[in-house]
Amino acid sequence: MADLYLRALESERRQLWAECRMKGLARDTPQRLRISELDKLLAEHKAKSSR
Repeated sequence: MADLYLRALESERRQLWAECRMKGLARDTPQRLRISELDKLLAEHKAKSSR
């Protein structure tokens, strides 16, 4: 079965990365901070689901 939470997180991360690349955003912008937060959430979710 598809993990919709994981898909949503990955999709949001891809969209933010595309925006950051297009606009050339610096590291401390809200979009880049959200990407860092998403990375943590993805890692936690993958660790939790692999148990």
